[in-house]
Parts: sequence; C-alpha cells; structure tokens
Amino acid sequence: MQSDNEIPVITIDGPGGSGKGTLSRLLAKRLGWHWLDSGAIYRLTALAALRNGVDLDDVPALVAQARRLDARFGESADGEASVLLGTDDVTAELRTEQAGEAASKIAACPEVREALLQRQRDFRQPPGLVADGRDMGTVVFPDARLKLFLTASIEERARRRYKQLKAQGFDISIDALFREISARDERDMNRPVSPLRPADDAVVVDCSTMTIDEMLETALDLARERELVA
Repeated sequence: MQSDNEIPVITIDGPGGSGKGTLSRLLAKRLGWHWLDSGAIYRLTALAALRNGVDLDDVPALVAQARRLDARFGESADGEASVLLGTDDVTAELRTEQAGEAASKIAACPEVREALLQRQRDFRQPPGLVADGRDMGTVVFPDARLKLFLTASIEERARRRYKQLKAQGFDISIDALFREISARDERDMNRPVSPLRPADDAVVVDCSTMTIDEMLETALDLARERELVA
C-alpha cells in the first residue's frame, strides 16, 4: 500500500477565472486520477453555513461546519462537473457570485482554513490526484510532483465568467464581474494566511490567449517531463 507521499499530485493554482477548474477536471479525467476542486470545498462550506443559518462572522460555527463537511466531486451524465453536498447536487448553486463571495470571505479565516486542510489532503488517493485552488502547491500539497500556476488578465477572466454565467441563465453585467474579480484578487493576494501566489517551484502559465485544449496539452507535456504520465 502506498504511503501518502508516494501518491503523485499535480497542483493547479491561480486566480478565479483563469481556467484552473476546467483544466484540472479534464487533466484528472485524461490521467484517470482523482480530482479535488478546493475552491468548491470553500464554496460548499459557505453554502452549508448559509443553508444552516450560520453567520459568516461566527468563526467557531464555521469551523464546526468545515469539520463535518460531506463533499464529493464527479461528472454528470453529460460529462460536466458535478459537486455533491451530502446527497444534494449543488453544482449550479456553487457557481453563483453569492457563493463565491461567501467562500472568499471565509477563506480569509485562518481557523476555517486549518479545519479544511486535512479534509483536502484526504483526497490524495491512488493512482494520483489533480488538485486546483489558490494554495494547493504552497500549503496543501507542498510536495506535489508538478505545480502549475495559471494567470490571465482580469478582462479575459471577466469575459470567461460572463460567458459561463450567461450560458447558465444568469443575468449579470460584465462590468460588475470585473469589479468583483478585481476585489477578490485583492483580498486573496493580501490575506494574512495562505495568500494567492505561485509556489517557488511552480510553472507559471499565462493562458490569456490559450484555448482549453492548448492548456491541457501544455499540462500533459509538463506531466510527461516529470515522468508522471507515459
């Protein structure tokens, strides 16, 4: 039986809208590995708190919510990502800006981050794990064999998010998205614990003009270089 540090991990970090979620899911599927969407872990914790009437400023209650979080990731029948909170499919709810804002708020809380740390590490199972987030390569899996950090301009990330939300039937302005993404970047990069930044040994990829297929091939090429895939 493999020990945890023998199970390979690929981390994909970056700001919201950089494409890390789609890339990590497709890469995990291509490799036949497990997938962790750590951003969804925080969104799930925030959603569970909102559903249960927990104040987002009530740190002890949030910590308790985080410790008993029942989260699972998979694919729907049409091949899209799906996220379960207990037995409820909450994929659509997690993509709302309300969930994103709430998640960003609780993610700045050191006690909540500590409570969710082991929960995230539990996803490291054979044959391997692709984990995406904001501190996967710096904090959660510092021994990952391959660390990617995706970047893209705020304008491009707002455009991608706008297109995604419109396709889901949400009515939102691209200007509002630009402001929200800018504010979230500022908060994530300047929070006192686990700020958003590339790991010292991360490969930084600017994907502003890349298609998802190009991003996937870049990731696979790097995984081959590290002998993680044939």
